[in-house]
Amino acid sequence: MASLKIICPNGHLGFAPLKTGSFHLGVAAKPDFIAADSGSDDIGPVPLGNDSCASPRAWQEHDLEEMLLAARKLDVPMMIGSAGDTGTNSHVDMYVEIIRDIAKRHNLAPFKLGWFYSEVDREYVRAKIRSGSAVKGLDARPDLSEEELDATQRIVAMAGVHPFMKLLDEGCDVIIGGRCSDSAIFASAALHRGFPEAQSYYLGKVLECASFCAEPYGAKETVMGEITSDHVEVTAMAPEQRCTIASVAGHAMYERSNPFHEFVAGGKLDMTNCHYEQAAEKTTRVTGMTFDPAEEFRVKLEGSGKVGERFVGMAGIRDPYTIANVDQVIEWARQQTVDRFGPEGWELHYSVFGRDGVMGDMEPLRDQPGHELCVVVQGVAPTREMAEEVAMTGTRQLFYARLPDVKGTAGGVSFVLDEVMQASPAYRWTLNHTMAVDDPLELFPTHSATIG
Repeated sequence: MASLKIICPNGHLGFAPLKTGSFHLGVAAKPDFIAADSGSDDIGPVPLGNDSCASPRAWQEHDLEEMLLAARKLDVPMMIGSAGDTGTNSHVDMYVEIIRDIAKRHNLAPFKLGWFYSEVDREYVRAKIRSGSAVKGLDARPDLSEEELDATQRIVAMAGVHPFMKLLDEGCDVIIGGRCSDSAIFASAALHRGFPEAQSYYLGKVLECASFCAEPYGAKETVMGEITSDHVEVTAMAPEQRCTIASVAGHAMYERSNPFHEFVAGGKLDMTNCHYEQAAEKTTRVTGMTFDPAEEFRVKLEGSGKVGERFVGMAGIRDPYTIANVDQVIEWARQQTVDRFGPEGWELHYSVFGRDGVMGDMEPLRDQPGHELCVVVQGVAPTREMAEEVAMTGTRQLFYARLPDVKGTAGGVSFVLDEVMQASPAYRWTLNHTMAVDDPLELFPTHSATIG
């Protein structure tokens, strides 16, 4: 093939429904593949830890139906990665079930459905540690210990292109993937058709978030990427959007500590010498990318461990004196909780919106709060009952805080709700590590069936 075209309608399938207008324009352009990523660790550790979805099933079904009907009409492959937000085995099974239901409902002609899993058993990881093969920490984390492994509820490995390519080689028309690198979904299609690694991985990088690489900003709009042996072009499908040099180059730097490097299982995409050219009004062409194969094949692991049950309270503050002394107010409430429960076995977390609730310690203007604040209180404890009382104590005691110059008895805090609200259990990231494997497919078992 001289070139290959892929459309991506959604940068996180299900998180909000795709926009059908630009998607149908993309389908009309007759792409060779339709693909989308469905997962992210941006949603935090809870969905992985308790194996839940961060997105309504109806939204996920909406996007899968639009994509499947278009792909079968065009007779081109459709690929989804990180099914159901986290790519756990149950979410892969859920997507496979949805595809079967859509095919039956629309009486689609038979096609081959492939899928792969990404969950990793803790004992498999423990054996690696005990064999002397270090599970190395990312982002300054220490190497994985057995103690931290034991605190982990669920682990997924991040696949590269390899299980997608295996299922494409087997002739699958639709592929549902477990947890995987966002860019691998698209890169695998290009590599399967014989395009170079550098251009293939850049194609994946630029398409992974759909219209985030276009301007003006508009989420969930379709973009089309086209690859040749020496360049990648990306085109906005929404009539009001354009893929410009600034928007495409900006997205290449998106979500990374080094703006020029994208690491995947098996190597590194290097965008240091990329050249961006406005090829047409809505299209940018990119050249100059390179790919460096890894000396050792390592796979990223994500793991989540439960901290406890969680309740949330909210308080509003408008009194200027209380605002000026909000840290003392919070410390008073925390100390009342210590007096009630002792110093350990529970957690209280305070987010002060209007001061540093979004950026925390990184907020440069935290000493310049506005005229009112919202304090969000999270109480975490081993049981539901204790978590509720911890959150209620940590919230209500804000009202009773004793400040030196307060004369009245009305308190300086108001409550959005008198009660506290039950939230999802609290989880934390336990694994953000890489593990060496001998075979790129050993963590990702594949399956297929003819349906329709």
